[in-house]
Amino acid sequence: MHHRNRHHSVRKHLQYTIIAKKTCGRPRYIPTHCPMTTFSALIRGAAISGFIGVAAGAFGAHGLKNHVDPALLPIWHTAVLYQLIHTLAILMLVGLAAHINESALRWTGRLFAAGIVIFSGSLYVLVLTNVKWLGAVTPIGGLCFLAGWLCLALAASSKTGR
Repeated sequence: MHHRNRHHSVRKHLQYTIIAKKTCGRPRYIPTHCPMTTFSALIRGAAISGFIGVAAGAFGAHGLKNHVDPALLPIWHTAVLYQLIHTLAILMLVGLAAHINESALRWTGRLFAAGIVIFSGSLYVLVLTNVKWLGAVTPIGGLCFLAGWLCLALAASSKTGR
């Protein structure tokens, strides 16, 4: 009985909702302060980005060797690496939703997504087209990544973070 009351108080305090009867013998909760649409959008976006990242990695390892300057291959690999790291970071946000406020969650996700598109996207296009001025766009994506990590750090240290 004490075990049940403890879960009830945690659920009430953190505004959680039970989403499954049992997971590994315990009730499973998700935060209700963050709408399912936010979770769905983050997961869907990360899934698409992960698919593209893995495909781009395979293409870079097997399909680009004979079609681009070999000196550009490390640039391609950097784009893939940053895309996949930040794809996992977006998925991590779903798990952190109980600990950071919804606004910080959304902004961090948006900044990471923008970083993936601008940073990795500009590098992919640079390698495929050899258009050098795209190298000037890439740091904007890097700044998006940095801003996303900063947003997450501020949310974790703020009094309004959960």
